Amino acid sequence: MNVHEYQAKEILAKFGVPVLKGAVAFNAAEAREQAASIGGDLWVVKAQIHAGGRGKAGGVKLARSLDEVEAIAKAMIGSRLITPQTGAAGKIVQKVYIESGADIQKEFYLAIALDRALEAPCLIASAEGGVEIEEIARETPEKIIRVVVDPASGFQPFHARKLAFALHLPKETQSGFFSLAKALFACYEATDANLIEINPLALLGDHRFIALDAKAGFDDNALFRRPEIAAMRDLSEEEPSEIEAQKHSLSYVKLDGNVGCMVNGAGLAMATMDIIKHEGGFPANFLDVGGGASPETVAKGFEIILRDPNVKSIFVNIFGGIVRCDRVANGILEAAKQTDIRVPVVVRLDGANADLAARILQEANISNIIAASDLSSGARQAVRLAKGN
Repeated sequence: MNVHEYQAKEILAKFGVPVLKGAVAFNAAEAREQAASIGGDLWVVKAQIHAGGRGKAGGVKLARSLDEVEAIAKAMIGSRLITPQTGAAGKIVQKVYIESGADIQKEFYLAIALDRALEAPCLIASAEGGVEIEEIARETPEKIIRVVVDPASGFQPFHARKLAFALHLPKETQSGFFSLAKALFACYEATDANLIEINPLALLGDHRFIALDAKAGFDDNALFRRPEIAAMRDLSEEEPSEIEAQKHSLSYVKLDGNVGCMVNGAGLAMATMDIIKHEGGFPANFLDVGGGASPETVAKGFEIILRDPNVKSIFVNIFGGIVRCDRVANGILEAAKQTDIRVPVVVRLDGANADLAARILQEANISNIIAASDLSSGARQAVRLAKGN
């Protein structure tokens, strides 16, 4: 689960990570009031959406008067912000964050992320802050510093020293950096985060470090024990089909392709998407109906997939183990009754009761449901049909 910048800063501040004074506003008049309460003569107005790259897209602007704060907020709220992370559709800005200005001397990048290969948290830093870390990794990877933290021993002072020396921080700033890195890691551990990113991390004229921007993502499976973070969830920032899928115990992620996928088991789902790509196609989604799928959940899966106008064919790839193939076949027929299946469906069923499932589908005699003998030929057919061949 992701949160907005203002929420991430609220969480960070509780652990002692320095942030600037700021407040969220939902309309232009409120933005003016918040700026007045913050005080000063320089403010930053920031669009609050779940996506990076806001600055380049016009979602972060300076204001030097209360009138300017109000005018910027009025233009920003309700507008559609398009960044590299939102895709062409962009996202509607529903609120802005008003923050005080700062005397910035230099900008850095600092983050903690879970390294899944090493099964350990990793501190990531760069002296090139304020730009997309992906751009740095692609063009100048030598500028990225990585320090892995052993989960058994946790964060130690030498981790912060390694980062500080690699960043060539002046001696007078190192104490503040050590404290900030320690607080950041404490926040990461205590909140079950899988990513906390500060970009940019600003060094001010008085040698203090401030988190100018913040991004945080949390482990969905741990939210039951973090109700205060779960309460920050903004459903308007999430894909509606993914929210509905969760209500029906379906694991669904919308993608940009044209071949809908319905699979049981996360590993088989990943392999199915890989083979679709191998055959020259593009998956439209990740959908794991799970081990205990019923005809009703399979039908709901079809309904969700078909809401995507980009889907031109569907590939059903089920290995019957806990979930029997005949139950999936009945689910497909149930979906055909409830939903207008307007695209060809290629079905590959193997495992428990696969023969029975084949008979069920054959006797139903539905013209746009096509049986596949194996995984490769099924993926090939689905891709070919998605291309209109």
